Amino acid sequence: MEGSECNSGMDPRVTAKPTFNPSEHQHIRYNPLRDEWVLVSAHRMKRPWSGQVEKPAEVNIARHDPSNPLCPGATRSNGEVNPVYDSTYVFDNDFPSLQPDAPDPGIGEHPLFQAKAAKGICKVMCFHPHSDITLPLMSISEITTVIDKWVELMKELGPVYQWVQIFENKGAMMGCSNPHPHCQVWASNYLPNEPRIADRTQRDYYSSHGVPMLVEYAKLESQKKERIVVENEEWLVIVPHWATWPFQTLLLPKRHVLRLQDLSDEERESLASIMKRLLTKYDNLFEVSFPYSMGWHGAPTGQSLLDDNRHWQLHAHYYPPLLRSATIRKFMVGYELLAQAQRDLTPEQAAERLRNLPEVHYKQKQTE
Repeated sequence: MEGSECNSGMDPRVTAKPTFNPSEHQHIRYNPLRDEWVLVSAHRMKRPWSGQVEKPAEVNIARHDPSNPLCPGATRSNGEVNPVYDSTYVFDNDFPSLQPDAPDPGIGEHPLFQAKAAKGICKVMCFHPHSDITLPLMSISEITTVIDKWVELMKELGPVYQWVQIFENKGAMMGCSNPHPHCQVWASNYLPNEPRIADRTQRDYYSSHGVPMLVEYAKLESQKKERIVVENEEWLVIVPHWATWPFQTLLLPKRHVLRLQDLSDEERESLASIMKRLLTKYDNLFEVSFPYSMGWHGAPTGQSLLDDNRHWQLHAHYYPPLLRSATIRKFMVGYELLAQAQRDLTPEQAAERLRNLPEVHYKQKQTE
């Protein structure tokens, strides 16, 4: 035996290197939209957990609360009374972060002390008159009405402002102070950080490859299928290869589309359908109203409406924080703040879990 070991030239004390397995071995993945890397440490999911894992008690939200400033007929803090609306309802935010008439700070005294004018408008959009309803519990026609209103706001604000950000914070975990189903729309006279980075990276990719980054990416993911959550004829939902949050998803049209207002009526209706399917799966994961922050990114507006923006592709980001249960969330702290983003669950594992969930909402299943 000793002779055979010597003849092989191998030291018996040295073990063979393991074959790389993304669900077992840490590695970093590149996010081309943000030009940054994320650390994937899937082996950490094996570590013992002694924290809470039980499902929290279901929160009973009143269908209508006259003291809730988002409800139909309620009086808001500025004294204005909401109409008794029966569908969507949009109003100017009573406490806006952006105002259209802010003064210009002028030229900075030094390159390290720069400031520029920030002008804009902030709106609140209620999805539904009932406070105990969320998007996955709405009908496809009701969700289509929400999308139609988004398009209407893009057409209204886009010609005036360079960026129109539609976003929804759902759940107290995401800082949402009001349970009534709603989103916000902030329009600004400048391009904010995230879309500014996305504009640069998509432009660079188009210059190098001659095709929009996310158009090509959607085709590649459609072929691979391992990160697909749901899809239909017009839309694709995936856990992106570079996902940072545990069950983060990216919603993409299958054709090249620059902005929400470029969608056809059929594409809006199919968008409503796939949103309902995705959000139902989210809620079913831990049988809880799933918290997230989401928002739409499309080609810049304002003066950029006249520019060549073919490098852009319309898309929506969903960033949910939950990881192990309805009460255990991912925190972006420590290493994530000071070095780089890190995730435990691989995107492929997350996609498989979401994909295998039923598309009937757990609350509706309980009433059958």
